Amino acid sequence: MALPVAGSASAFPVRRIYCVGRNYLEHIREMKESDERDPPFFFQKPRDALVLTGQTVPYPPQTNDFQFEVELVVAIGKGGRAISKEAALDHIFGYAVGFDMTRRDRQRESGKKGLPWEIGKSFDASSPCGDVHPVAQVGHINQGRIAVSVNGQSKQDSVIEKMIWHVPEIISNLSHQYDLVEGDLIYTGTPAGVAPVVPGDVLRGSVAGLSDLVITIGHGS
Repeated sequence: MALPVAGSASAFPVRRIYCVGRNYLEHIREMKESDERDPPFFFQKPRDALVLTGQTVPYPPQTNDFQFEVELVVAIGKGGRAISKEAALDHIFGYAVGFDMTRRDRQRESGKKGLPWEIGKSFDASSPCGDVHPVAQVGHINQGRIAVSVNGQSKQDSVIEKMIWHVPEIISNLSHQYDLVEGDLIYTGTPAGVAPVVPGDVLRGSVAGLSDLVITIGHGS
């Protein structure tokens, strides 16, 4: 799988998809999580779960609570291990808008049982992602609005500055757990306002300075 590169005919081949859990305080509180000062933790989604902007995400099986989470996505352009916070930005190729689509009922069940989140997070078509904007074009995204609307109605509306763990800290922490490689994507967490969607809904995600991500929720197979 590869993502289009904004303003170019080239593409960004994707290797792995990492996601940060609980990175906006208001979202932690709306999900009624216990510790607001835990260090960042990560889970993964399969590369073939990517969905490009303009495409349809089928309503998945085994859920009655299919929710969106809009996120700033970091595209890694230079690999490394145990990267320092000071050097982290040098490893970024660019940024995009992403949705971490979630079977919330399955995620909550797994959490209560102390089981992994995969059934709630890592299913088919669970990782829509917009075009990648190179740092050379847009600079580093460390502030500005992050939002999503459903059928034109505002749902999530916050700012990047409210991240608990900012991008350099995320990259550094993750690179102490895994070797980061060119082509990796990092979904950096979502603000408050997540909500369920149904077939026919049109979602538009935005981050200041980047092109929007637009998907339609389709009927399940």
